Amino acid sequence: MKIIKTIKYQGFLFVAVVSLLACSPKYAVNTPADPGNDKPADYSSLLLWAAHPDKHDPSDSIPLPLRKGYQKDSSVDVFFIHPTSFTGKKLTKWNADFTDSALNNKTDRSSILYQASVFNRYNVYAPRYRQAHIQNYYSTDTVAAMHAFDFAYADIKAAFEYYLQHYNNGKPIIIASHSQGTTHAKRLLKEFFEGKELKNKLVAAYIIGMAVEPDYFESLGPCRDSLQTGCFVSWRTFRRGYEPNYKPSSRRSIVVNPLRWATDTIYAPVDLNKGSVLTKFNTVLPIVNDAQVYKDLLWISRPRFPGGKFYRAKNYHVGDINLFYMNIRENLDTRVEQFKKQQ
Repeated sequence: MKIIKTIKYQGFLFVAVVSLLACSPKYAVNTPADPGNDKPADYSSLLLWAAHPDKHDPSDSIPLPLRKGYQKDSSVDVFFIHPTSFTGKKLTKWNADFTDSALNNKTDRSSILYQASVFNRYNVYAPRYRQAHIQNYYSTDTVAAMHAFDFAYADIKAAFEYYLQHYNNGKPIIIASHSQGTTHAKRLLKEFFEGKELKNKLVAAYIIGMAVEPDYFESLGPCRDSLQTGCFVSWRTFRRGYEPNYKPSSRRSIVVNPLRWATDTIYAPVDLNKGSVLTKFNTVLPIVNDAQVYKDLLWISRPRFPGGKFYRAKNYHVGDINLFYMNIRENLDTRVEQFKKQQ
């Protein structure tokens, strides 16, 4: 049975799928031993990975229409940082626990299935981390909130260091993230890639759903077309004509149009949308929406999908990746091919 819940995320209501169809494959709920909320995470355990090439997990799922032509390319790695699944109207704890099996299951059935699967032509590594509660973004205790995000990032950093030491073996790397994941991915790129030798291994970074300020990076720049490598793409999706009531500091961001892979404001018509994966994982919906860069936002038309006329939200944060599922998937192959040619 498919279950759809309306939940609050980043201050906006959206519809999120939290389970698969009854005929979907079953996955074990990972509940690692509690390392203590102040102890370093041990990423030698597969239980601390929501997605990993050495185990079967939801990121391995392929929408039914794509299965026939699917071929795995294990020569490239993807390090995926999932968005916030630790939500609720009240901040009960600053950070999540690794041992919260219900939360782990929620993460797996939402972002790992619906987002990380976009990248599964390649080796997907997605660490579990003691993510900051969603209310940290709004807390008046800014010092404590910053500590919560720092604490979460420490896990991401530890996971990435373990990945580099034990799994990468010199392979090209794609960094991918959404929302809180992008909050951490920005730091990771700055610390490990920008101005570092590892930058030469970066195919591209798909850091989506959070502002990437024009002056955040010194040398790492946005992708200017569909072929460029060693660059990043980012966007935040809203209904055309709508501007969120964000603070001025949150209205500074580079935007790359995922239908054109350019930062200009040229309109991309709906027929450039290669397909979206929304509320039903095994259905690839064609020509769902158009796209155009407007200031620091990506504006789109009202998405066309079954029941879409009843969906009144104008903030499409939850669909930042899924609305462009096929465009991202195809662009990955384009950039990887270009990267290999350059090497």
